[in-house]
Amino acid sequence: MFEFDQYLGFLAFLTILTIGFWLMIFLLTFVVPYWLGGNLLELYKEWKEKKKAKQNAS
Repeated sequence: MFEFDQYLGFLAFLTILTIGFWLMIFLLTFVVPYWLGGNLLELYKEWKEKKKAKQNAS
């Protein structure tokens, strides 16, 4: 059976694995969509501003 230090190592491994799993879930469901949405919004604002500047110049 396991000795105590092997048991602690196994628990440390499971903890790190679980933290990594939840970090990936968090990144893929919140951080990445937030980042992409913000970039798309900024691109839209720039495009709209360029269009407005072009229209005013004419």
